[in-house]
Amino acid sequence: MWDKLSGAACCRGPPLQSGFLRKFRLEEKQLNNDNPKRRKAKDNPYTIRYCKETGTYSIFFKDGQGVSHSFEIDNALYDIFDGFELEDLSALNEFDRHTEHSELTEATLNKRALEKPRTVEEIVYENLRSEQLYSAISELPDTQRRRLLLYYFGGLTYGQIAEMEECSHVSVIHSIDKAKAMIKEKLKFLK
Repeated sequence: MWDKLSGAACCRGPPLQSGFLRKFRLEEKQLNNDNPKRRKAKDNPYTIRYCKETGTYSIFFKDGQGVSHSFEIDNALYDIFDGFELEDLSALNEFDRHTEHSELTEATLNKRALEKPRTVEEIVYENLRSEQLYSAISELPDTQRRRLLLYYFGGLTYGQIAEMEECSHVSVIHSIDKAKAMIKEKLKFLK
């Protein structure tokens, strides 16, 4: 097909009519003498076949007592059963691709979690450590506490703190290092 607007050749797919696609599949099976070999749903009791030598279509199934039955069917009925099998296959594929197949319990969800849930003991321990840290920070001299908070919690650099307090860069570093050493000593003592 030639596109008059752009001057380029373009292709289009087959029409999306189910009758056309079924006829195409049927002709393909007849040319290849290929009976549909598909995975089937558990509740699908029948099997359809096309015999190239005789040109007949058959359906096989077992009844409730386990007795096998076979019937010759016409082309239209074969197409209907073939369509049912394709719909079943589509549903099975969608189930496999999009449905969770594992047991969803709290334990299995926790195993898959990116951030593991903390136990009560861990939460209590972290809260106690935080309280100890805040207590140790509050006991620092004003200058050290202010510089430490600006550096770690305010996100300022040594140079910015030095400019703000109009002092040297080295004195800010020294104050923060001294504050960290004092906090470490207090936290060791509180263990």
